[in-house]
Amino acid sequence: MRRSLLVRFLGLSLAVALGAVVATAVIASYSTTESLQGELDANAGQLQADTRIYSSLSDYAVNHNGWAGVDKEVRRLADETGRRIAVTEPDGTVIADSARMLGAAPELPSVPAATIDASNQAGLASAVPLMSYKAVGRTVSVGSAVQFTSARAWAPIGDPSWGLTDKEREERAKLAQQAADCLDARGFPAYVATSDGTTTVTIQAGQTDDGTGLEIVQPANGYLMAGVEAQLADSVPPTAGKPITKADKERAEEATARSKAAAACTPKGLYAPSAKAKLVNDDEVRRAKECLDAARIKFTLTRTEDGLQQVTVPKGTEATTPAQFFECAQQASSQALAPYVAPPAQLFLGSKSTFNLFSAEGMLRTAATALGVMLIAALVMLLTGRRLVRPIVALTGAAQRMRNGDHAARVPVTGKDEVARLGHAFNAMAESIQRADFQRKAMVSDVAHELRTPLANIKGYLVASEDGVVPLDAELVTSLLEETGLLEHLVADLQDLALADAGMLRMHPAERNLTEIAQQVVLAHRPAAEAAGVTLTADVPAQAMAAVDNARMRQALGNLVANAIRFTPTGGTVVVGVRPVDDGYNLTVTDNGAGIAEEHLPHLFDRFYRAEQSRSRTTGGSGLGLAITKHLIEAHQGTITVTSRLNSGSVFTAWIPRKH
Repeated sequence: MRRSLLVRFLGLSLAVALGAVVATAVIASYSTTESLQGELDANAGQLQADTRIYSSLSDYAVNHNGWAGVDKEVRRLADETGRRIAVTEPDGTVIADSARMLGAAPELPSVPAATIDASNQAGLASAVPLMSYKAVGRTVSVGSAVQFTSARAWAPIGDPSWGLTDKEREERAKLAQQAADCLDARGFPAYVATSDGTTTVTIQAGQTDDGTGLEIVQPANGYLMAGVEAQLADSVPPTAGKPITKADKERAEEATARSKAAAACTPKGLYAPSAKAKLVNDDEVRRAKECLDAARIKFTLTRTEDGLQQVTVPKGTEATTPAQFFECAQQASSQALAPYVAPPAQLFLGSKSTFNLFSAEGMLRTAATALGVMLIAALVMLLTGRRLVRPIVALTGAAQRMRNGDHAARVPVTGKDEVARLGHAFNAMAESIQRADFQRKAMVSDVAHELRTPLANIKGYLVASEDGVVPLDAELVTSLLEETGLLEHLVADLQDLALADAGMLRMHPAERNLTEIAQQVVLAHRPAAEAAGVTLTADVPAQAMAAVDNARMRQALGNLVANAIRFTPTGGTVVVGVRPVDDGYNLTVTDNGAGIAEEHLPHLFDRFYRAEQSRSRTTGGSGLGLAITKHLIEAHQGTITVTSRLNSGSVFTAWIPRKH
């Protein structure tokens, strides 16, 4: 047998209290046993580790639009470098801390080691080496001899691998394979390797003097800069301690040939910026132009070989360029990048440390504190739990009464807490069930009434004809056919409603002219309007194209027009209108008839509802026409509304979207 809710609440409160006491003890023990850490160790190895940490977290910020998930990267770097790493928001809120355990951590230094701001890194060199030499077993960066920097201020969009989608990476890999195949065909063996989303084409460059294989690495996310051939040739060193020999020149020529082959085999698009980079670049240039135009500073807009735009100082004005030019460029870059990179954060670094959860002398105090808090929590729960359970018991009783058929069961509700909202929801559900039950009973009664009248008429005429009271002539047959038609129309209406409720109402939308549909409806109902002494006209534009089901739309509009004619007195007018609005059209049926009382308007589209309650055939139909019309309009993803005043007529408005 399940325990009562009160007992479960009591156990839960005790568990929460115990957890709170343990957490408090952990925090207290941690804070008392942890000593404040010093500043960064001033040694070369420590500086190198800190530089690596800053670089890795900067890369993370550049490639993510937030810091969610950085905790895993922080702990990995802390394990590899042996450093305590903490990342906080500018206001000091901790984002990730490698020393954090069970929610507690040593106090952070008063001054951060650095600020990571991925959206504000203008003026830096490209973070990705454009080309490097790699010897087997050792790597020699070209940057040691030749510094490659971007011609414009650095931003993530300057790195072609930034913002690439999976599809774009696949395309880059295919292009890299084409380059490798091309190099193979030219006699320079090459292969493609992919690491961390970066595709690299590697050319085997023969042997060095010490016999190690020398390779030229061309990353797929780098650029082929002007003058690379000469730089590569210069970077091939002569034999140590000897003048430049013929062999040295041959090696330089061979390096130049390899470089030219690499340039010739580089397919278009291998280093093209990503779609996201282009989007950021467009936004950056737009912001820079707006800022410079507002400051009335002249600038030149150019486009680089990779297709990106850049705002530059006009030639000949470099010396007189105001500082605001660079401020505008920096501001535009930061604002354009902000949605795509992580927000600014502070980086704190320190020594890695551990702590003891509890000391032996503190165990007794911790146990006593836990016991006291648990007793207090149990007392509070006993006093307040009954009040919490009381409305739930009332809800249970009301639900049981509803199960037994008492749809009028309700629960009293006070307050605004969760239990009060549950009570309101229960009462709303009970009200809906009661209303649905009433409507069901009323619908059965209405269907029976609507079927009984024509059936009684048919039976009466047939019995009278059989007894010889009424001759079975053409007039009687016509009357019987009329009653049969009423039955058929009622059954068809009921079938349409059933299909609509089941979501099986078939629609065949196609491009139709609503003007033509409105004119066809007016033409079809004009004889009935003339017989009733009502003027029926159409006020429509020349063309109003929309995707609708022609037959269903004529049926819906015809129901509205038939109702308007029925309730408009002799001498009145009915106007069918079509007006374009927003992304669709308003189809209106306006009459100057008797109008509808305000209390009837909310129920006008209910089934079998008629404002005239006598249910006479001379003053009203079956009460299904407007309900069907509402379903048909909604099946076209439209809406229907009505406005009316007594003795002033009515306006039915159906909005239909242009495209279904």
